[in-house]
Amino acid sequence: MTVTVSSIVCTRYANALLDLAQDAKSVEKVLSDFNDLEAMLAESAEFSDVVRSPRVSREQQAGVVAALSKKAKLDKLSSDFLNVLVENRRLSALGGIIKAFRAELSRRRGDVTVRVETAVEMSAKQAKDLEKKITDALGRGVAMEARVNPDILGGMVLTIGSYMIDDSVRRKLERLGAVLIGGSGKAKTVQNLKEVG
Repeated sequence: MTVTVSSIVCTRYANALLDLAQDAKSVEKVLSDFNDLEAMLAESAEFSDVVRSPRVSREQQAGVVAALSKKAKLDKLSSDFLNVLVENRRLSALGGIIKAFRAELSRRRGDVTVRVETAVEMSAKQAKDLEKKITDALGRGVAMEARVNPDILGGMVLTIGSYMIDDSVRRKLERLGAVLIGGSGKAKTVQNLKEVG
């Protein structure tokens, strides 16, 4: 069982932290800490359980946060923020707060929003690498929103503003189907092509 915290609460915490980080000129350090914490949430079932499970006591969470802050050499602001979440019993919102923090930072910076659809969830490293490639290609900061859409079968669909790049397996099958059908006027669906084998 996990505790779900509303996006409004996540946004409030994220905005408050970003204001503090900007005042302290430590935005990049906090962002780096959040990237590491997000990777830990994705890759460590034990850490994820400590963060998300209501069965874990405030004292247990505080102990894990203290050890983690020391081992990972988190910025003081990041560490203090985690302690506030523990104290308020909001540590389960960490994943949502990280996303909200990134979104608000991107909004303030005027970054380009890029939506990415993949058939399966990307790892934290894959998402980070893709974001860097898109940033390099566009020559400006991006705010990447990733979501899973099994219907595309594989590959990915990128949407940048009103421009879409559809490099999905589904789209490739549709194009292949159109070529195979030729001028017969008969339409085949992706499902038909999948059934062919």
